[in-house]
Amino acid sequence: MFNTIFDATTVGLEINTALIAAGAALILGIVLAITHMKTSQTTKGFLTTLAVLPLLVMAVMIMINGNLGTSIAILGAFSLIRFRSLQGHAKDLLSIFFAMMIGLACGMGHILFGAVITVIAIIAIILFSYTHFLEPDPRERVLKIVIPEDMDYDEVFDDVFKKYTSRHRLVRMKTMNMGSLYKLTYDVKLKHGIKEKDFLDEVRVKNMNLKVLLSEPCCEEEI
Repeated sequence: MFNTIFDATTVGLEINTALIAAGAALILGIVLAITHMKTSQTTKGFLTTLAVLPLLVMAVMIMINGNLGTSIAILGAFSLIRFRSLQGHAKDLLSIFFAMMIGLACGMGHILFGAVITVIAIIAIILFSYTHFLEPDPRERVLKIVIPEDMDYDEVFDDVFKKYTSRHRLVRMKTMNMGSLYKLTYDVKLKHGIKEKDFLDEVRVKNMNLKVLLSEPCCEEEI
């Protein structure tokens, strides 16, 4: 059913077959770009990349005569060039590999297979993006607190954590400012109905009004 459109008995590649593969790669790439635009915050440059990348991957596959091992090595080098200069979000990484998959499928002539996988994957992306399925608990937070070096951090915040959190765990500690300050990083789960400002205000009272940061696990920032 998922046979390649390339004729192994023909020497070289016919122009009609190449155009079909190129058109399919471009169309599927545009569909992927539209899906990414509807489900993520992004830029026109990145969407253009997603739309055109399958076509370029397909061209690389054809130029190396469908040698899968060589193509993966080459495309791996291309992806390293892209990600060494810009750190992508998880969905950006997913879309890049998605585009590469489309290009590989079209470059080997498996147009129908690439289209079917694209439809299935897009349905899954839309389902996960617009429903609460696989959504982490919104009460999970990362708390970062700066304290002076002479403060006993073992128990100083216990009463605050008991009042505002159902769970807390110290996951990292490091020194700052030549050892004059400590930065503590906690994984916390907030209780229902609490006000985050009140929580931070009480933490600031304990740490002598030094810096405090409360963020979601996926959006950690340095303080």
